[in-house]
This record gives sequence, structure tokens and C-alpha cells, in this order.
Amino acid sequence: MTNSLRLALLCALISLPSAARAQAALRLEGTCEKLMIGPQDLSQSCSNVLTNAVSRNRTSFDFTTADGQTVSFSGNGAQQEATEETDPLQPINVVTIGKDAGPTLAIGACRFSTLEPGRTAITCEANAADGRAFAGTFVTAAKAAAGAPGAAPAR
Repeated sequence: MTNSLRLALLCALISLPSAARAQAALRLEGTCEKLMIGPQDLSQSCSNVLTNAVSRNRTSFDFTTADGQTVSFSGNGAQQEATEETDPLQPINVVTIGKDAGPTLAIGACRFSTLEPGRTAITCEANAADGRAFAGTFVTAAKAAAGAPGAAPAR
């Protein structure tokens, strides 16, 4: 499976505020370890669900909080790079906070390990021109699909 396909599949798991318009969306369950908007630390209220969506040529990773706030890291999916065989890098150029907020131009990236059984981490960092820093780290336990080679039989 190519890294581009893996990214598209991962992006489809993560939910966006605009997930209804997404061509593909993935919902990941796990642990949100970090969520920062500038000096504001939202890690304690960060949801244990991360959404990755692909719509047209855009890929986004959406972190949410218990009170419904959303922090979305978005970039052009065609620009994904593979820094190592198992460490894809998605450049980020927009961060959106909340459902109705306008996009904030930012420079950064989301890194994630290839989906395979074991620990998979998605780490996003971006900086806006006004000096605000945005960061999120989400960890999920990836599991082999039922019937896949090496997968435990379904019960």
C-alpha cells in the first residue's frame, strides 16, 4: 500500500467540522495527549476521538474538546511526503478553531506512523504569522482488520 493511500485512509478516519462535505472521513479512537492553542492548554478536555478527512485535495486532522471546540489542522493532501518508510509527513497551511471561525494561515505539519497493529501517533504542529502556536498529539491502538494476515479471528 503506498504512503499516499495510507494517508488518504488515515485522513478519512478523522472527523472535521465539515465532515458532511468530506469525500472520506475516518474516526479514530484513542487518547488525546496534547492540544494547545497558543498558551492555552486544552489537553485535559481533549476528546478521545480524532477525525481525519479528505475533501477534494485537502486533508485535515480534527481534534475536539469535551465542550465541543474543534481545532482542525489542514493541508494539501497531494503534498504529503514520506520522511521515512513508516513516518509520513502532511504539510499544514491552515488551522481552523471552532465550527464558525475563519481559517488561520499557518505553517506546520502533521506526522503519523503508518497504520499497522500497535501504537499509532498523530502529531500536528503549526505556527501562525501572528505568533500563535498550535499543537495536538493523538495516540491510537491500530488493530489488524478481521481476516487480514496475522489478525486474530473475529469472535
